[in-house]
Amino acid sequence: MTATIIDGAAIAAGIREALTRQVEDMIAGGLLPHLAVILVGDNPASASYVTGKQRAGQETGIKVVIHKIEADPEPQQTERRIRDRIDLLNADPDVHGVILQLPVPEGVHSDVLLERIDPLKDVDGLHPANQGRILQGRERYLPATPHGVQQLLVRSGADPAGKHVVIVGRSRLVGMPLAAMLAQKRQGANATVTVCHTNTIDLPAITREADILVAATGRPGTITAGMVRAGVTVIDVGVNRVDDVTRKRGYRLVGDVDFDSVSEVAGAITPVPGGVGPMTVAMLLNNVTRAARISQQR
Repeated sequence: MTATIIDGAAIAAGIREALTRQVEDMIAGGLLPHLAVILVGDNPASASYVTGKQRAGQETGIKVVIHKIEADPEPQQTERRIRDRIDLLNADPDVHGVILQLPVPEGVHSDVLLERIDPLKDVDGLHPANQGRILQGRERYLPATPHGVQQLLVRSGADPAGKHVVIVGRSRLVGMPLAAMLAQKRQGANATVTVCHTNTIDLPAITREADILVAATGRPGTITAGMVRAGVTVIDVGVNRVDDVTRKRGYRLVGDVDFDSVSEVAGAITPVPGGVGPMTVAMLLNNVTRAARISQQR
C-alpha cells in the first residue's frame, strides 16, 4: 500500500478535545448545550448511530437526549407524533439543537418534518433556509458530513484551494452541500468542483482528472483503481454493510471505494471505518455548541 491513511478518528478526537474545553467554559457561564435526537422506529443501524452521538456528546460535556418514537402501522400517525415532538422541542428554550435521525419509516414525509424544525435549532443543516444560506456563503450551520470532509482535507494538508475536486454523488446530505462549500471564495475552499452521478457519461474519465476525489454514492466498490490517477487524495464517505461470515456480527463495514486497490494508486485515502464517520459526529457537536451560543442572542 502506497497511500497515506487520513486518520479521521485522530483528527476528530482533537476537535472533540477542543470542544470539551469550550463546553466547560459555557457550562461555567451557566449554559449547557443540549441536543435532542428524534429516533423513529426500530432501525438497528439508526439506533447504533444515535447511541454513538449520545456517547460522544456526553464525553464532550454536551447533554444529548434521545426521543424515541414508536412507528405506527399508519404512517400518518407516526408523522403526527414526530411533528408534535418537534413542536415541543422547538418551543423548549433549554433545547439548542434538534435532529431527526434518518431514514424514517416508509410513508413518513421526512422533507416536511425537517422543514418543521426551527432553523436556529437545525444543527444537521438540512432545513431549506440553512441549505440556502450555504449557497450564499452565509451559512449558519454546515451539514456535519460535508463539513467533516472539508476539515479532513484542511487538517490533513490537502487544502482544496486551486484543486479540481470531483464529487461522485449528488445527495442533499453530502454531495450538493459539499460542492457549494468547496466552491466558495474563502479559506478551506476555492476549489474547482465537478459533481458526478449515475447519469454521468464516462465517469472514469472524469474521476481520473481529480486532484481530490470524494465518493458519496452509497454503493460499495463504486470507485476502483482504474478510476483514479496516481497521487490523488480520496475521501470515502460511504458506510455499507456487506456480509462476512468470518466476522462475529456476520458483516463488515466498507466504503464506496475499493480500498485495497485504490490505496495502491492514491496519495492519501480515508479508511472505512475510521475516516469520515468520526468527523461527522465531531462537526455535529460543533454545531450544537454554536446553536447554544445563538440561543443567547435571541
